Amino acid sequence: MKLLKTAAIVMLAAGACGAPLTTSAAARALKVKVDAIKNRGMLANKYAFCAPAAPGHTTAGQDINPSISWSKGPRGTKSYAIILYDTKSPAEHRDMMNKEAVTLTADVKRHDFYHWVLVDIPPTVRSIKQGADSNARVVHGKPASPSAAGTKGLNDYTKITAGNDAMKGQYYGYDGPCPPWNDDLVHDYHFTVYALSVKSLDLPKDFDAAAALAAMKGKILAQGEVVGLYTQNPAKGAKPTK
Repeated sequence: MKLLKTAAIVMLAAGACGAPLTTSAAARALKVKVDAIKNRGMLANKYAFCAPAAPGHTTAGQDINPSISWSKGPRGTKSYAIILYDTKSPAEHRDMMNKEAVTLTADVKRHDFYHWVLVDIPPTVRSIKQGADSNARVVHGKPASPSAAGTKGLNDYTKITAGNDAMKGQYYGYDGPCPPWNDDLVHDYHFTVYALSVKSLDLPKDFDAAAALAAMKGKILAQGEVVGLYTQNPAKGAKPTK
C-alpha cells in the first residue's frame, strides 16, 4: 500500500459482516427514494455519525436518519426490511485510519459495514420520516425501543466500539456514515429495501445484519436501492458544516 503525506485526529470509522443479498431473477424491483438525493448523490452532513470539521478534520455528526420511501411490493408482500451498508470500509490497515501524515489509498482491502438494520416493517408502511429512527448521535448506542415502523437490529458500531470504553455499547437502528478522513475513496452507502413473503423474520433479541440477511434468504419477493455517497476527506469533496 502506498502511504502519502497528509494530516489530523483519531475517531471511529467502519468495518464488518457478510455480503448483502441479491434477489433471484424472478424477484421484482422496488423503487426506492432517499430524501431528495439522486442515486449516487452526496449525502448531507446531518445524516452522518462523524462529519468533517475545520480545524480538527472531524467532529460528532447530527446522526439523523434521512427520509426513505419505496414502492408497493408485489402480491404476497407481508413485510419489508431496510438494510444500509457501506461497501468501502477498510478491512485492513485500520490502525492507519484517521492518522496524521498517512492516506488510506484505493488499494486497501475493503469490506461491508452495516449502518441500519430494520426488519418486520408492516406491509402498510412504505416510508420512514427523517429523524424517525435516529434524531441524534447517542454515545453507547440507541436502545431497541419499540417502533411502529419495524424492529431494530444492531448495526456495526456495536462491533467497532467494543474496545473503546468511551463509546462501546449496543447500537440499534440507524447510525450514519463515519468514513476515515484520510481515505482516498468516497464511500458508497446502499439504502436497500426488501419486500418479504413473511410477516416476521422471528429473529432473536440483539440480532444483527448477518442474522437478518440469513433469515431473509428464500423470502425476498422484490428489492430496490438508492446509493448515497459520503466522504470526510476535503480533497474528495467533503465540506465542513458551518
